[in-house]
Amino acid sequence: MGDAAMKEFGVAASYLRKSDRERLEAQTRPFDMKKECFVPDPEVEYVKASIISREGDKVTAETEFGKTVTVKECDVHPQNPPKFDKIEDMAMFTFLHEPAVLFNLKERYAAWMIYTYSGLFCVTVNPYKWLPVYNQEVVVAYRGKKRSEAPPHIFSISDNAYQYMLADRENQSILITGESGAGKTVNTKRVIQYFASIAAVPSGKKDAAAEKKRCCSSPTTPMTTPSSPKERQL
Repeated sequence: MGDAAMKEFGVAASYLRKSDRERLEAQTRPFDMKKECFVPDPEVEYVKASIISREGDKVTAETEFGKTVTVKECDVHPQNPPKFDKIEDMAMFTFLHEPAVLFNLKERYAAWMIYTYSGLFCVTVNPYKWLPVYNQEVVVAYRGKKRSEAPPHIFSISDNAYQYMLADRENQSILITGESGAGKTVNTKRVIQYFASIAAVPSGKKDAAAEKKRCCSSPTTPMTTPSSPKERQL
């Protein structure tokens, strides 16, 4: 879904997905997979670095801040290619490890992209500010779309639960967990907002078409169909 398709999300588009230009720049950025890595840091846990040399089980690298450090080989984690920067589903990483997850969430948060998928789960980082990603225009844009057809969002999780309810004729559950202040209450309200919005707009034909589409789709797609129809996780 490029810039043209994202227009239906209105002003929320830039808060949901990278632009075509940003994706192109990332794909053409120079990158050496053998050298680019993450190394431990006593202050910020991990920093990006470039390997200078290896000797036995020791690795010497220069961090992004110009500091030269020597660490154990087991503490060095390879970076993912630039095309994975701000990736929407971290299960797609070439190298899936703690620093890759932390940096991806950090970079998306810096761009106010607060929703990120991690396999069957949706990770939300509390922005502690209002963002224009919950208006009626966004509700309509997510209506009837599979999770793979739109950017990560609580509305996508909500709509999937709604569509599975229609298709399976089973009750659905959305599990929202997190520490105090993580945004559980706010996102619960957004789920209720979404259901209230789609219930208030008569669209029987659209729901029927969406149900038929669900029934005809493959039930084995791992990124869109949880293992149990009775419980969907957030």
